[in-house]
Amino acid sequence: MLISLSRKRNRTQFLNHFKYLTKKITIGRTDRAHFPELGFLDIDIKIDTGAYTSSIYCTDIGEEDGALTANFLDPEHPKYNGRKMYFEEYEITQVRSSNGQSQLRYEVKTIITLFKKHYVISLTLSDRKEMRYPVLIGRKFLSKKFVVDTELQDLSFILSQNEN
Repeated sequence: MLISLSRKRNRTQFLNHFKYLTKKITIGRTDRAHFPELGFLDIDIKIDTGAYTSSIYCTDIGEEDGALTANFLDPEHPKYNGRKMYFEEYEITQVRSSNGQSQLRYEVKTIITLFKKHYVISLTLSDRKEMRYPVLIGRKFLSKKFVVDTELQDLSFILSQNEN
């Protein structure tokens, strides 16, 4: 009798978890996203479930007259627009890198468009020049919205291209 109760509970837990998972969108290991407030369309992103925070490549990061200023990407990047961005609302947050070292970074909120939906995302500003992808998407953003399938790529981008 105890065994059947245990099996029934496990089955119920599994079914509840399955219903929860089916509400999430499957995203691949890489994709392209829009950042409309930053003026970027189809920016390459890497999905990193090992990272908690999301980050974007910036240069010339600093504070001027109480506002955060930054240039996104660099002149060598094909999507570079040379426009200095100003943020009146920002935070300074501590981020632990994959090698275990902590550093303070500026963090801003903006809009990201994936799968034809707009989401608010918090991005830390970092020097990702040596990295292949200018944007890294971490668990904080992915949680409760996406399931990652590492065998897939560019699902959101393909969906947006098939619409046109």
